[in-house]
Amino acid sequence: MTSNSSLPARAGRRCHNPLNSLHSTVYFSPEYAKELTSIGIVDDEAPFVVGRVAALGTVGPGVVAAAFYNYSYDLIAKVVPAVWAIASPEAVLGARVRAADAALRRLLGDEVLASDEMVEAAGLARRASEACTRHARPLYAAHADLPFPEEPHLALWHAATLLREHRGDGHLAALLTVGLDPVEALVSHTATGRGMNPSWVLRTRGWSQADWEAAADRLRGRGLLDAEGELTEAGTALRADLEDTTDRLDLAPYEHLGAAGVERLTELGRGFLMKAAAAGAFPETLLGKG
Repeated sequence: MTSNSSLPARAGRRCHNPLNSLHSTVYFSPEYAKELTSIGIVDDEAPFVVGRVAALGTVGPGVVAAAFYNYSYDLIAKVVPAVWAIASPEAVLGARVRAADAALRRLLGDEVLASDEMVEAAGLARRASEACTRHARPLYAAHADLPFPEEPHLALWHAATLLREHRGDGHLAALLTVGLDPVEALVSHTATGRGMNPSWVLRTRGWSQADWEAAADRLRGRGLLDAEGELTEAGTALRADLEDTTDRLDLAPYEHLGAAGVERLTELGRGFLMKAAAAGAFPETLLGKG
């Protein structure tokens, strides 16, 4: 965080993390696969691409590769633009919302969805999202043009989407400043112990084992990774600087919400996430170094 922030250090990041994870539950849900199948999308490589890119419209693979950063162009090119001949972006977005509704109902239960806490969280997240900015943030800007759902749990999910994409777009700018290419970014993130398991990365991002190993070699050449694949002191410092820069670029929504609001939204978001995780929202092998 910047020194003149009215928020505690990393408060925005701590708030973002559970909201980001709560948003991402839809992509691992059987409801999402079912809804995509219902509109004709059955390609196993499509789900992790089309759900986010649909907000951009009928774009081609180059635009998606630029906006996603760490996905293989070859994987993206297998999906778009061919998928738009099967289902329109509007149909995909509708399927995603239906999947989010069904998945959250299963993971959290109707009582939680109808609770005062859900209404409160939706209001806080929406207020935070009011301070997000469109310039140089294509995925956020595209999602910001979508209407807010009326139901509180879907309003929370949509606001979490806006906050996620706003931070994500800023994070890509930060990656450029520290000189990490797409695969190097993935390898170094996994080395922190907080990133996705390499097997998940390779399957969902479209890179090969050779790509992964070559990126690791480049990081070793820069003194950022050691022989065992762990971050060196310099690598740890670079990742910390990367996240601090991302925090700075993503400060506005949380400053707008204020310290008390950020603390409360973090508390509510964590509670919902813990309940969802306990209900099996994520694969057990999703995170980790190997």
